[in-house]
Amino acid sequence: MSLPIVAIVGRPNVGKSSILNLLAGRRISIVDPTAGVTRDRVSAVCEFEERYFELIDTGGYGIEDSDNLTQHVEQQIQYAIAGADLILFVVDIREEITPLDQEVARLLRGVETPILLVANKADIEQHEHAAGGLVRLGFGEALCISALHVRHRRDLVERILSILGDRAGHDAPDPVMKVCLVGRRNVGKSTFMNALVGEERMIVSEVPGTTRDSVDVRFEKDGKVFLAIDTAGVRKVRKQSSDIEFYGYSRALASIRRTDVVLFLIDATVPIGEVDKKLANIIVTESKPCVLVINKWDLAKGKADAEEYGSYLTKTMPHIAFAPIAFTTAKEGRNINSTIELAQSLYRQASARVTTGQLNRAIEAAITEVQPMADKHGTRPKIYFATQISTCPPTIVLFVNNPAVVREQYRRFMEKKIKEILPFPEVPIRLIWRQRQSERTGGGPRVEGESDNALSVE
Repeated sequence: MSLPIVAIVGRPNVGKSSILNLLAGRRISIVDPTAGVTRDRVSAVCEFEERYFELIDTGGYGIEDSDNLTQHVEQQIQYAIAGADLILFVVDIREEITPLDQEVARLLRGVETPILLVANKADIEQHEHAAGGLVRLGFGEALCISALHVRHRRDLVERILSILGDRAGHDAPDPVMKVCLVGRRNVGKSTFMNALVGEERMIVSEVPGTTRDSVDVRFEKDGKVFLAIDTAGVRKVRKQSSDIEFYGYSRALASIRRTDVVLFLIDATVPIGEVDKKLANIIVTESKPCVLVINKWDLAKGKADAEEYGSYLTKTMPHIAFAPIAFTTAKEGRNINSTIELAQSLYRQASARVTTGQLNRAIEAAITEVQPMADKHGTRPKIYFATQISTCPPTIVLFVNNPAVVREQYRRFMEKKIKEILPFPEVPIRLIWRQRQSERTGGGPRVEGESDNALSVE
């Protein structure tokens, strides 16, 4: 059962994003004095005493957007209102009722959904004396809170749950997989997201930098809950023109770290650039499974075929050559579902755990093919034992006589062979080369299953 939706609506700069962060218990939305920072619907699952609801932040109604996106922002507000089970109409208690407050009130007056008037910025008790005048808006007595100073948070949550009643879920199923959409500006991430979830969830515009924040969207596929994270388009750090843009970039990096699989969108109509290579480096450094999503393929496929383009990617970004490629046209919804199925395959690989026997047989096969070379002092590496200690990414510890004598070239060879033999062919793995306890000064406890016999051949 889907969770009930609570939408936060109001004019610019009344603290809607701060309320989302307050109720979610963590920073979700960008909070900035600049009016109009929030454009898309930003959501979070909120929990209070084992009851759950989805909270949605919206852009400020009536904002004169600097990029002429006012109509798009207000359309997103309308979508939020239409899909809500409860609307929080937020005003600033420190100011008189403004014409924009009255505009929002007129917008909401014809809505059948329950509406709770919330007077934010009641930072001290004296501010609450002004609440009586807010009844003129026509939505009853206002509930006074201060998102900044965390005043009356519990009162607000209890009112929300009281209005939602039995609709507030007692369970919020964890997504079976989280995917993160990253890429440089205007690569088509928001268009891909809308095609993926089957609704106009994100603003799509030719204006660079339309998406400013990382936006989590829960969706269902084949009866399972997934989470997709759209992120702000990335450009060179030296060209970032504001704190908002830098914060969006930082949130994109954080989204990569918390995702299960990265969907790295690349514009097929333009050459691979510095930003693409930098993003690839970040994905590799974070050891994240990745699908290289070549978007706008309908505009480029006449210039090159898929095989040629794959070779081009390998040449320009060899460090991420392990990632499979998906060719999509997000604008027309082509190959979106197959891309998600490919991401699921990668997640299964990254989550796989092999037995110690399987692992050591794979290592023996690699050693039989190529033995490690001795160092300049004649010491040859000996691999005694290996074990997988974790997943996502698959992490393997190899116990050796001396990690220092294992050459980097052989480390890369061993990683490649393990991926070929074991079920990790398209995802990053981590190999940790560790000295066996009995080789260390003073000995020490032995890892269970550790052998005295080296797997390598002397």
